[in-house]
Amino acid sequence: MSSTPYRTPDIDKNFIGKAVRIVGQIFTKEDLYVDGDIEGTIESQDTRITIGSNGRVQAGIKAREVVILGQIQGDVEATDKVDLRKDAKLVGNITTARISIEDGAVFKGSIDIRKPEPKPAPPAPSVSSPAAAPVISAPAPSVTPGASAAVAAGQPGAIRR
Repeated sequence: MSSTPYRTPDIDKNFIGKAVRIVGQIFTKEDLYVDGDIEGTIESQDTRITIGSNGRVQAGIKAREVVILGQIQGDVEATDKVDLRKDAKLVGNITTARISIEDGAVFKGSIDIRKPEPKPAPPAPSVSSPAAAPVISAPAPSVTPGASAAVAAGQPGAIRR
């Protein structure tokens, strides 16, 4: 049994009921709970898709996290985690960073564990404002013959002749 309890979704938000059948593509930017029949594709890059206990899906699924309590026939790709609960049935391949499969779940396919891609660092602020300090170039220091390499490189602590 899962150590984290599962809460049913708020009915007012992104819920596909068990009497609903959709053939086509679903794209969402919010969490989605599917308890009906879906045939096609389901995509939600930054959120969670949950296939409820009555859910029957013949579709490819892409999301940040996928929780499966029902049945899926198709490939599942999650950037964070795939969670197969005890009554889940999945026939298809899984690509994810983390996976959890409870006792009693049925899975037939392959699993490809991929490390999550690091989020790109925000771009450095540009220094094009007029208040920025001006860049000053200075002539290269002159070195007398026989001076050491440290002096020629202008390193601190070097003695000039």
